[in-house]
Amino acid sequence: MILYILIAILVFGVLIFVHELGHFLAAKAFRVRVNEFAICMGPAIWQKTKGETTYSVRAIPIGGYCAMEGEDEQSDDPRAFSAAKPWKRLIILAAGAAFNFLIGLLILLVIFSFQRALTTTQIDGFFQQSTVSEETGLQIGDDVYSIDGERVYRYSDISLLLSRGDPQAHRIVVIRDCKRVDLGAVPLRLRSFTENGKTVTRYGLYFRVAENSFGGCIRAAWYTALDFARLVRLGLQDLVHGLVGVRDLSGPVGIVSAMAQTGEASETAGAAAANLALFAAFLAVNLSVMNLLPLPALDGGRIFFLVITWLIETVFRKKINGKYEAYIHTAGMILLLAFLAFITLKDIVNLFG
Repeated sequence: MILYILIAILVFGVLIFVHELGHFLAAKAFRVRVNEFAICMGPAIWQKTKGETTYSVRAIPIGGYCAMEGEDEQSDDPRAFSAAKPWKRLIILAAGAAFNFLIGLLILLVIFSFQRALTTTQIDGFFQQSTVSEETGLQIGDDVYSIDGERVYRYSDISLLLSRGDPQAHRIVVIRDCKRVDLGAVPLRLRSFTENGKTVTRYGLYFRVAENSFGGCIRAAWYTALDFARLVRLGLQDLVHGLVGVRDLSGPVGIVSAMAQTGEASETAGAAAANLALFAAFLAVNLSVMNLLPLPALDGGRIFFLVITWLIETVFRKKINGKYEAYIHTAGMILLLAFLAFITLKDIVNLFG
């Protein structure tokens, strides 16, 4: 268990490093002055200054930052972040999330490159006792395109999306003979079947298994990354609609614990490595999407204010004092850290409870 905890902490550190590296490289590419590039937070335990930038590792293993001149304060430096053109600032702010998404995609590419076959979303048959085909209009060879308006990216999406909707009225769209066919309200639900002498609960569908290829590997990795990104939206929807609560959220401690349990529950070392890699890819994509939410203190909030400020200054020809945005982001950071502390405390209580 200790080994998997250390691996999980290392994964967090790598993802933070990659995120801040995205900001750092983009800032350097646009000749924006970077004062400090730090991994973790709190007091510095190691520092080295090279050129104009101080590189540091700090004591508290949460977060990290790329401190640019003029990012949160007024500066007369012509190479300050605030002096850069809006489109350059936007790219710098988005680069961290882009790097997280990219590392998640690369991990998925490695995972799928080791798989000899992939389960597709194309129907290959029905259970022997099944009357699904007659009741729903589904046919062998249909490629499930969407369920209840949600795109089906991969095989596992089918059971996920069917479990979220009304079993009496799933709207299913398939690709049939290279054409998109809307089957309308389809009563596709879980049923009991006998398989190899055992009673199983299934939807009554078999799906085609295809031999993996270079193109299939890239496609599977891309669609899985998109699927991971969508899970963030679905999770936020469930939170807003009250289907999940704050008690269901996890912070760094909870995520590290979940990763450790995933590794511990794996049957072999190879399976543990694959499961942890998939978890890391999921976490990387999630961090990418969450960081782009238009909330103060997050990169998405900074991008939102950047666009709004640019529009106001372009239309009204009036310069907005950056200190007001800095106040908002400071308040947002305080609230974010307080919320993170609350979630962390909850995770610790749950862990020892």
